[in-house]
Amino acid sequence: MTTPATPPTTPGTAPGTLGATDADPTTREQPRGAAGSFAPHRVGGPRRWWDWVLAADPGLGQLQAGWRSLVSMITALAVGYGMSVALDLPAMLGMMVGGMMGLMSAFVVAENTPFRLARAILWMPFPYSAVLPVAAWLHQDRVLEMSLMVVALAAAFFLARFGALALLTGMMLFNAFMVGMMANVPLNLCGELFVVALVSSAAVLLARLVFCYPMPREDLLRTQRAFVVEARRVADAACAALDPDADHRSAVHRMRRSLRRLNVTTVTIDGRLAQPEVAADPDTAELLHRHLFDAELALRGIGQAVQQLTALQVPARLREAMVVGLVIARDTPLGRADALHAAAQLIRQQAEFALQDTHATPAGAEAAALARRVGHLLDSLADSLAHWLDLGRQAPASRADVPFQPTVALEQNRPAGTGAVARRVAAAQDVQGWRRAIPYLRVPLHAAVAAALVCPITDAIDPQRFYWGLVGVMITLFGTNTTNERLRKLAHRMAGTVAGAVLGILLLHLIGHGHVYWTLAVIVAGLALGAWGMQRQYAYWVVGLVTALTQLYGMSTPYGGMDHLLTERLLDNGIGILVATACAALIFPVSSTKIAREAERGYLSALEHLISQIVLRWENPETPVRLRGAARGIDAALFQVRGVLRPLVRMPLGIRGRGPENRLALLATATGHARALAAAADIDIDLAPHLSARVRHITATFTASLHALDHHTASATTTATTGTWTRVSPLIRALESLLQPPPGPRATRLHTALHELAALDEALAAYAEQRGLTLTSATPTPPAAQETAPARTPLDRRTQTALAAWAARNQQPVPQAPTHRPAPAQPPTPPQAATPTPHQAPAQEPKVTVTGTLHCPDGHPGGCDAWITLVNARGKRRAAGRATGGRYRIPDLPPGSYTVIASGSAHPPRAEFLSIRQTTGELRHDIELERANRAERG
Repeated sequence: MTTPATPPTTPGTAPGTLGATDADPTTREQPRGAAGSFAPHRVGGPRRWWDWVLAADPGLGQLQAGWRSLVSMITALAVGYGMSVALDLPAMLGMMVGGMMGLMSAFVVAENTPFRLARAILWMPFPYSAVLPVAAWLHQDRVLEMSLMVVALAAAFFLARFGALALLTGMMLFNAFMVGMMANVPLNLCGELFVVALVSSAAVLLARLVFCYPMPREDLLRTQRAFVVEARRVADAACAALDPDADHRSAVHRMRRSLRRLNVTTVTIDGRLAQPEVAADPDTAELLHRHLFDAELALRGIGQAVQQLTALQVPARLREAMVVGLVIARDTPLGRADALHAAAQLIRQQAEFALQDTHATPAGAEAAALARRVGHLLDSLADSLAHWLDLGRQAPASRADVPFQPTVALEQNRPAGTGAVARRVAAAQDVQGWRRAIPYLRVPLHAAVAAALVCPITDAIDPQRFYWGLVGVMITLFGTNTTNERLRKLAHRMAGTVAGAVLGILLLHLIGHGHVYWTLAVIVAGLALGAWGMQRQYAYWVVGLVTALTQLYGMSTPYGGMDHLLTERLLDNGIGILVATACAALIFPVSSTKIAREAERGYLSALEHLISQIVLRWENPETPVRLRGAARGIDAALFQVRGVLRPLVRMPLGIRGRGPENRLALLATATGHARALAAAADIDIDLAPHLSARVRHITATFTASLHALDHHTASATTTATTGTWTRVSPLIRALESLLQPPPGPRATRLHTALHELAALDEALAAYAEQRGLTLTSATPTPPAAQETAPARTPLDRRTQTALAAWAARNQQPVPQAPTHRPAPAQPPTPPQAATPTPHQAPAQEPKVTVTGTLHCPDGHPGGCDAWITLVNARGKRRAAGRATGGRYRIPDLPPGSYTVIASGSAHPPRAEFLSIRQTTGELRHDIELERANRAERG
């Protein structure tokens, strides 16, 4: 890791924070040794086989949910059984009460501090035991019992508005009525059952504190590790896309998928920073947020540059240098950022050679410019990662000018979707009198009416299990805000029930009667696996739940009647879901169209906030602003728009309407430009008064267009033209012609900020046109003769330290620019005579096997642990394998020149050049790895 030698030029920017467009390796010191700070071992250690789990589940939130359910259910069932024996209660009754404590603690209580956890878990027995005697007393009055269950369900939805503890209270009230009815609890046993519930809750709390102790700081480190894994995936996808023989369409698709996963991970980390006890203080959280933002921006820029390179004819030597550099970047341990800088310098050096070639084609020159940009972005990534990972363990070297303010809300460890938008729509309705209570009573009223309609229907189907319909009502209204979401949940419920029923019946026949412990094991495992999968797809939870319930039903239902019982459950659930969906659509409905408009308005509001922050940053540099936080707010708003516009059923492109998909694509493009704009605009500018006036005119015009678009989106009619979008791109181009900036990081970032603002304007103009606005272009004022840019002192400096370090490590001379470079290599075309015919076998290509030994200066007794990658002169990765016992073997290599990259688990990557001239046999090539410092060994 490295530290910039120059102080930051912008208030509110930590030392060493560089934007994606301001990567200048000349301002760095030499890498710090073992005495310096380094990435925590949990984050920066060697690659592990379970890294793919972290990438799929940042922070391990889903696995923690499954493990939490497993521990809670085992503890609750065991304690419930033990208490039933101690108090001479029916075993099934004690296990049902204890199991309810474990189930609700696992699914509803997810606090990340011991005090909050203890408060929630120990509170559960009190509302539960307060209602249980009422449920027992009402056994003789069925109408009143059903009526009170309807009231309890409505109360649960009403209390959900007042926080997690109130929601838990409402759920326990409803569950007490349901358990009291299902188990036919005697009134005289309610006191003993309160003791069972209290002891079970205390035992669950103790088990949670021992086996599932909340560690928010460790969760942050895991999310950092997930980001590193995704970053390496992006680098690997970039290498694959640069393969000259690859399918470029599939390679670009893989790259885009990697970038999408990277964005989800980074937004999730930003949301976690707002949780209690995650960051040491608001200043640390703000610095973590900034460095993470810059690292993601650099990776996204690398991915976009490589995507453009796939459409160009890249010179062979430049392609090789880029693949070697990206492989080194992918495999570099995080404690050695100097190797990452050297890889960037290698790419930039080769790009400069290509740009100096007088025989280069325009496509080759464009490819060299893109490669040079990749090198600069790798430098920026190294700086951002080094400081970001360092902050994961240590306090910041300097305080942030602005404390961290959360801009991302999480729901089930994922960025929030439609819930926040629906709440804004409900709160924004201008009503008077009694209608002001509608936002508070809408969902409880939906639940009450739906439950009142469902209960008689399901009671007629099966009086003993009418509550299955109420469960359908409850699951429909919890966590859904649009009709599409509710119908999607119906599909998941139906499919999951069918799959769980088939799996449960198979296990029931496999286990057989009388094996209580095996049955309990399947019940606990089904609930735990369902809890693990619920945060990914609701159907996964239903499969686990129905599998567990099938074992429970098998204790009292003959195997022959199981099919009828599960079909009845499926029917009752479906009736409850459909009735609840209809009630939500008819009783004080919140239109899906209004929610969609509000989501898009929220996105425009986030954009306006970013522009206002940029204006404040440029006009008053001393004012602390959060440009990266404003850009992250745009990311969160885009997630909400995607959640609202997600179609119920995806149809082929020629069938479904393309309006929402096109709007989403334009907003995603605008979001990318907004991120780059936020990073590049965080600089001090000292423009002349007449140029500052032009900047104010540009931002004012842009903001006015945003207001017009927002007004049009807010209107109920979107077909008629009700506004105008004025393009500011001509104004920006006129301003750039007057600036004529000298070379330097600050001037470069100003130019980049203006360029990204123009690109953002074009993307939003296309979006406004889709929404029905009229497009016009602002007319720039002709530049006066005196409007010239003042002379400035160049701010940039040059150095070759990184390249010299790379050359010394690989025992190669520093490459010099050649006087002549051949034209870009074209794919060879085999002669006609070489084409095999039915009577002529193709000639076999000569093959060589390369073997060798890896020497570790640390003296590992079992040999070095490393990955071997070969890149040929065309930039294609020919082979890759893992060295075992300190030896490696790579067969079937044709003669030619290669770059061999050895990436040790605790050693920096070492790149060596290998020339194969022989045509057969074996070639030995030993590799000496560098000594790992203390930071890399963790």
